[in-house]
Amino acid sequence: MDARPDHQQNASYRPALAAFSAFAAAWVFVLVALGAFTTTINAGMAFPDWPLSNGSLNPEGWLTNLSMFAEHSHRLSAGMMTALTLVLAAWLWRTEQRAWLRRLSYLALGLVVAQAVVGGLRVLLDRIHIEPLDTSLGRLIAMLHACLAQAFACALVALAVSCSRGWITRPMPVGKGARRMGVLCCALLFAQLAIGAVVRHSFAGLAIPTFPWSTPAGGLLPAAWSFQVAIQFAHRAMACAVALAIAGFAVAVWRDRGASPGMRSGASALVSLVALQIFLGALIIRTYRAVGVTTGHVVVGALTLVAAFWLTWLAHRDAIEGRTIP
Repeated sequence: MDARPDHQQNASYRPALAAFSAFAAAWVFVLVALGAFTTTINAGMAFPDWPLSNGSLNPEGWLTNLSMFAEHSHRLSAGMMTALTLVLAAWLWRTEQRAWLRRLSYLALGLVVAQAVVGGLRVLLDRIHIEPLDTSLGRLIAMLHACLAQAFACALVALAVSCSRGWITRPMPVGKGARRMGVLCCALLFAQLAIGAVVRHSFAGLAIPTFPWSTPAGGLLPAAWSFQVAIQFAHRAMACAVALAIAGFAVAVWRDRGASPGMRSGASALVSLVALQIFLGALIIRTYRAVGVTTGHVVVGALTLVAAFWLTWLAHRDAIEGRTIP
């Protein structure tokens, strides 16, 4: 009789499934990039209807009008993302013996459907103005839309990693310290991206027009406060906390004897992403929100969260698969 634990008997590497799940995870960043570009050029309301665009799947003029092209491309890529997630969930339902992985695929499918609905509500409810906040209901929903995108990206990365050869064939007995630091980093990064979504959709990107100081005279705190200034300052303060946490996480991974060479390289890449993100944040101020820089800042932010989540997911591999770990 095979004496291996159940999770080792059930988990088997399927190259085609692994490749498809990796492609689906990569497609998330096409969606994020198009969404970031659409928001940066204020094209989110290029079409007042949903799910069609001006009542059509191929609206007239969308290939020649930049705003229409950005928004309609984002919608088409979202449709592609939904199809990929549906196929992946069905594939895992038919072939995967690990119940937790099947449930994770259903969660990803639920998230992409919720993301589509929230994106539609962002358009359909944009006409409703919220007087106390001096913004539209659609813009408030857009903030939720941005946060759901990050959670969905993490879910797809978890699926792709869990279908990979390395996950299935090699145990990763990473210590408690690295695992805890990973969870902390993911929580801080998610909070930072949520704050960033508020900054973008409340037009607070240039509320503090100097960097790294908050005043031209070199003051740490802004000279005058408003909601936009406060949310921009919170974004900068959280960036400092994230940078310190990421540095601590990277050191914990580098020192952990159970971490693989790939994880150690990933920790180095994560530190580089944080440095790049801070540089892009400063460049946004210096270039007065140049479209390419601002879009890149959003994409690198998502990459940073996903990289931290990837390392954290790997660090918890044995616990997720049901092993006893110290």
